Amino acid sequence: MRAKPGDRCKGLLNVGGTVFPCALGRGGISSRKREGDGATPLARMRILSGYFRRDRFAPGNSRLAMTPIDASLGWCEVPDDRNYNRPVKLPYAASHEHMLREDRLYDVCIVLDWNIAPRRRGRGSAIFFHLARPGFTPTQGCVAVTAKVMARLLPALSNRTVLTVTR
Repeated sequence: MRAKPGDRCKGLLNVGGTVFPCALGRGGISSRKREGDGATPLARMRILSGYFRRDRFAPGNSRLAMTPIDASLGWCEVPDDRNYNRPVKLPYAASHEHMLREDRLYDVCIVLDWNIAPRRRGRGSAIFFHLARPGFTPTQGCVAVTAKVMARLLPALSNRTVLTVTR
C-alpha cells in the first residue's frame, strides 16, 4: 500500500496485482508515528483479528478470528492507562473509542499489530483496516476501503497476512 500520487491522504492498495483505492490518515504516511498525529504508520503490520457488526456485515468465510461488536466494546486510547491500545468493556473510565458506531466505519474492522506488543506510550493506538467514508476522506491513521472491497478481501485475509505501507 502506498500514497496516491498528489494526495497524501488517499492510497493505492495492491493485492496480488489488483489495485484498490483506500483512505489513509489525515497526516499522510509517517515513519515517526505519534499519538494524535493522524498519520498512517510507514510499517509492515500483521493482521491479528477482526470485529464486525452482525446486523450490517457478514464476515463470510473469513480465516480470521472475527468477534461480533456489541454496545459494550470499546478501545482504550490513553497512553498512561494499563489497557492502552487494547479492547475494553464499556463503560470504561479512561478515554476510549466506541466500536459500535453509527457511521458504518467499523461494520467490519480488522486489528493490525501496530503498537500492540510491545506497547509504547505515545506511538499511537488503534491502527485498523476498516471501511472508508464516502469519497475516501482521511482517517485518524487507519487504512480504509469500501465495503465491497473489504468483502472481496476478507476471505483471503489471515493472521499471516501483512499490510505493508510504503512511500
